[in-house]
Amino acid sequence: MSRTPSIRIATRAIIVHNDRLLLVNAYKGRGDLWCAPGGGAELHQSLPENLAREVFEETGLTIKTGAPCLLNEFHDPTGDYHQVDVFFRCTITNPELDPAWEDPEAIVTLRKWATRAEVDAMTVRPKSLAAVAWGDVGAPAYDPLEAILK
Repeated sequence: MSRTPSIRIATRAIIVHNDRLLLVNAYKGRGDLWCAPGGGAELHQSLPENLAREVFEETGLTIKTGAPCLLNEFHDPTGDYHQVDVFFRCTITNPELDPAWEDPEAIVTLRKWATRAEVDAMTVRPKSLAAVAWGDVGAPAYDPLEAILK
């Protein structure tokens, strides 16, 4: 019996500190695609609890989770991958990244505090991330289906 692919739900943290956005590499070993820290939701864990766990795993930082600010969908148009990310505005309670920190799952290998100009010059997903992070007029609250690598 084959399994029907399902939509994955994940949480992401928009953390702006000293006018810099925290970004992580989106895939293990790939430093040219960046996203907000976070990851897949787990059973029996609230979305804010999930997010706090994921941010700590990926960065070593502890956070206070605020309000949701973006719902984003992305997919692989040629495959069976479809994810819905719920982004929350967050604040950090320990602002220093430990350069020796390692993601226990070894997925996130790069972390960076990026200025708006740096983010604008990087490949980030979703493409609306900077506009939402810095609260641009007209920034979306819902970012519809986006190809993951296009």
